[in-house]
Amino acid sequence: MFKEISGSIKAFIKLESAGGILLIGATAIALIAANSPAAWMYNAFLDMPVEVRVGAIRVAKPALLWINDGLMAVFFFLIGLELKREFLEGELTGLRQIALPAAGALGGMVLPVAVFVVLNLGNAVSIKGWAIPAATDIAFALGIMAMLGSRVPASLKVLLTSVAIFDDVGAILIIALFYTEDLSIAALLFAGVMIIVLLVLNLRGVMNKTPYIIVGFILWLAVLKSGIHATIAGVILAFFIPLRQGEAKGQSPLRELEHDLHSSVAYGILPLFAFANAGIGLAGIQWSSLLHPLPLGIAAGLFLGKQIGVFLFCFLAVKLGIARPLESVRWRSIYGMAILCGIGFTMSLFISSLAFEPGSLGKSVDERIGILVGSFLSAIVGYIVINRSLPVVRIDQ
Repeated sequence: MFKEISGSIKAFIKLESAGGILLIGATAIALIAANSPAAWMYNAFLDMPVEVRVGAIRVAKPALLWINDGLMAVFFFLIGLELKREFLEGELTGLRQIALPAAGALGGMVLPVAVFVVLNLGNAVSIKGWAIPAATDIAFALGIMAMLGSRVPASLKVLLTSVAIFDDVGAILIIALFYTEDLSIAALLFAGVMIIVLLVLNLRGVMNKTPYIIVGFILWLAVLKSGIHATIAGVILAFFIPLRQGEAKGQSPLRELEHDLHSSVAYGILPLFAFANAGIGLAGIQWSSLLHPLPLGIAAGLFLGKQIGVFLFCFLAVKLGIARPLESVRWRSIYGMAILCGIGFTMSLFISSLAFEPGSLGKSVDERIGILVGSFLSAIVGYIVINRSLPVVRIDQ
């Protein structure tokens, strides 16, 4: 019996869609828990204080922030590793290849913000949420696409990943510039020193992963204390990890880390992140409030602004000769990918928490409705469009 169960679990893990299934399952469980009699247990878990102290250095945060600021930095580190590899020897090796996701990300930020501003112009309170529809939730977008399995071309996955990364880096910069009130200059300077140390390690050809991880952890602490979202430290660290070693050295540090982290991120960190962030209490929320300019602007920005912006800018970049088109990928599939970019969800919720203080909007307006509607519409419609645009795999036997 144990062997059969073990075999079933291994078979499940081998499924390309397993990560996406776990992610959506964790989201469903979180929503149920947050709206059930067990909500107090769910909230107690998220609010549980966790403290780490090393000498005079002390980091004390609730479990939710350890997940969002700590574990998600590992996720962004893995994404950064994959993106660097694609830059150096994959689908993004030239400027014309980079131009396509960069253009898509730019359109995916400009148009959603424009849609939101048009619907909320003149409202001094609501306009503070202008950046909420600008973000893409990489985890959920990739999870939805992963549910389609091996039918999805690798180049389309790379495009979605690249657009989402550029998009989220832009969102993090927006947070740093417009939603960060208390920046620590000393912490930022210290983070700059750590980046220089990483550069020196890379230029000197250090291939041992340990020094990079140690310096990267210190960098994460510095960014965390600076007031900037700490996940950016994961992306920065990734770009200093060497891809190639000498011929006698075997595999590269980048590939080794990418291989080691993939399973733990896909089957551990991302589902835990979804569980911790998707538990939105819906008590007292009325769907009719979606017609208010704030949630309507968010929903329209995510569902309409994102798909139009990403697809239009990608299309123009190719037609103008700025970017190279994806081989063997239909424009219809790219359009479906653009729709998936409208899944803002956790990133949008995070920006929302920075834009509005609890209760500042009153009981009749809740921006979370706009985030939920825009994200879920993007997930469902994006999945349908991509699914119908891909070739059908038939099993003859």
